[in-house]
Amino acid sequence: MPALASVLFPEPTLRRSPLAVLRWWESRRLTYNAVVGATGLVTLLAIHLLFFRAEFLLTPRPWLAALAYGVAANCCYSLGAPTEIVLERWLGRQTYGLGPALFRHGLVYSVGLTLFPIALGAFITLGDLVFGILRG
Repeated sequence: MPALASVLFPEPTLRRSPLAVLRWWESRRLTYNAVVGATGLVTLLAIHLLFFRAEFLLTPRPWLAALAYGVAANCCYSLGAPTEIVLERWLGRQTYGLGPALFRHGLVYSVGLTLFPIALGAFITLGDLVFGILRG
């Protein structure tokens, strides 16, 4: 549990220059990518096992979709440092806890969004079953 706590509740940077804030965010990018990437692999595997035929993961389409999703996730992650810097300037005071809070909420949201296709597939499958039974 301490490892999870250190990921979800990182220490903020005490140096408040834009470069220090940017370094703080970039030092956590690998962790973010590892967590979201592992979640993506779980999602691909679950979708493959639950909803598709055997060739699903052997075609390029799911891997290209995963690559595009990873690029989009990193683009969104890249907005963390500028958001923290702009909000600190707009508020006119130092915001030590803002970076860790943005990181934590962004990571949790990204993991949830990455797992969402499993729930969507299950919902569609359940709907097919229910409406198949109702049609007789």
